[in-house]
Amino acid sequence: MKLADIIDTFITGDWGEESPTQDTPNAAYCVRGADIVPITNHNFTDIPQRYVCDRTKETKLLAAGDLVIEKSGGSPTQSTGRIVYVSEDLIKAKGNVVCSNFCTAFRVKAGWNPLYVYYFWQNVYNHGAFFNFEGKTSGIKNLQLDNALSAIDIEYLPLEKQNQIVASLASIDEKIKVNRQINDNLEAMAKQLYDYWFVQFDFPNEEGKPYKSSGGAMAWNERLKREIPIGWTCCSIKEMCDINKKTINKDEHKQIEYLDTGSITQGHISNTEIYSVDMAPSRAQRKVEDLSILYSSVRPRLLHYGILSTPNENFIVSTGFVTLDAKCKKMALMVYYFLTSNTITEHLASIADTAVSSYPSISPDDIAYLDIVIPSNDIIQKYNDIVEPMFRKMSTLRKEIDSLTKQRDELLPLLMNGQASVNYHLSDD
Repeated sequence: MKLADIIDTFITGDWGEESPTQDTPNAAYCVRGADIVPITNHNFTDIPQRYVCDRTKETKLLAAGDLVIEKSGGSPTQSTGRIVYVSEDLIKAKGNVVCSNFCTAFRVKAGWNPLYVYYFWQNVYNHGAFFNFEGKTSGIKNLQLDNALSAIDIEYLPLEKQNQIVASLASIDEKIKVNRQINDNLEAMAKQLYDYWFVQFDFPNEEGKPYKSSGGAMAWNERLKREIPIGWTCCSIKEMCDINKKTINKDEHKQIEYLDTGSITQGHISNTEIYSVDMAPSRAQRKVEDLSILYSSVRPRLLHYGILSTPNENFIVSTGFVTLDAKCKKMALMVYYFLTSNTITEHLASIADTAVSSYPSISPDDIAYLDIVIPSNDIIQKYNDIVEPMFRKMSTLRKEIDSLTKQRDELLPLLMNGQASVNYHLSDD
């Protein structure tokens, strides 16, 4: 049978209005193509809230088990047709949910597990099938959805067999979700601790109470144009860090692991490439080490930054990064959370927006001459003793996520093709 044969209902999209009006009084969260990956990763933060009419609320709200397809968008290397599963967690978190008018949603017929259909669709997508069903108008690729649904075969499996396959794959996805949630919590705690201690100055005093809130002595710092705790000082980033410290010597390695600026976002590395030294990109120049901070000099608003945990000796990064190595390693994480704070990110992005180059960019000096508050040695040590174990845990969990994702993606086609057994549940391993 064809994919078209298993669909019970289509739900069209609605972009609604930015603000409530008499005709569109109902708040709803609108799933766009840009939200597919974050939702898959259990991140619902950036789904935009819109306002829709009564008819949309009556007929187009999504329910748990619905599947949302991206109809328009894609890129030369990414086809349209990406899919996301509407989970109970999403509905609980957001309430009224619709899809945008660049997407469409559908519900499957009785006898089909929607998660099985999701995994089946994902497998077809991963094999590039939807490139065959694309048209192009006004420079935008559009999925010829009816043609795709009428052409792609899906083998009927008894519901029990579908459920077994889903259980095997969903158990891995659940482990990935839990790891992501732990990492999100650890990252939020680390950022909050930086803000409390080094922005609000409510680090624990000798009695364990918040310093500034408990009346701790403060003094005006002319350089920072603000009061800071007595005994603290400030300096520039270039005084604390070696910037763009080392470049590769081509005789050092026969092969390198290369990271470009687009492959790290908010500390998470999505991909690296292996090259022989002779075939490596010309930008593969910067050497790094444990706790090296990477900050993309291009488009700061895209948040292509991170801090490395024990990279391989042959790990090389693009000259598109500004690399920073704290001269005192126990200060590296404090510098990292300073540079990635909302205030500094916005400051650097504003500089980039005024750049004379063809795209928003910053120079190493834009980072080097930032002034940062310097705490007392005991506070630096206490902060690092708390935050570094959190950072190392996050790094370990990211590696586990990458390993689990690889395991799931390798298992997916085997289960769909009947080449792997589903007689056991992976969560029992």
